[in-house]
Amino acid sequence: MDVLEIAKCLPHRYPFLLIDRVVEMELGVSIKAIKNVSINEPFFQGHFPNYPVMPGVLIMEALAQAAGVLSYKSLKVPPSEDSLYFFAGIDNARFKRQVVPGDQLTLCVQITANKRGIWKYKAQAFVGDELAAEADLMCAQRDVKR
Repeated sequence: MDVLEIAKCLPHRYPFLLIDRVVEMELGVSIKAIKNVSINEPFFQGHFPNYPVMPGVLIMEALAQAAGVLSYKSLKVPPSEDSLYFFAGIDNARFKRQVVPGDQLTLCVQITANKRGIWKYKAQAFVGDELAAEADLMCAQRDVKR
């Protein structure tokens, strides 16, 4: 999937769409997506000006977005304006390596449970063969009123 197809699955847009490409997906099971980390990312202006490092919370967000694409595609239902998936929990988060401009972040997410609109995932982010971050994520579907 390219970024245009990804945008059909997620409500996020620039500068908060954090997935550039999906390279593998097994519906109902797992996804592998790519985030190209560029010095042009707006967060690098302040994090940190003399030593740019991708914020850990944004690595977690990129993993959650990959999980969202996997979930929507697995359900074969596009997102609607009346319902969104939100973070419900992050457990066992660990950051093993800094992610810096020029890195390509590979986002690997596996579904571990799906019950009554609550999804659980095992998520890992790699730079090359090095583990950069990992966590157990949980998302829940909620109706939104505009």
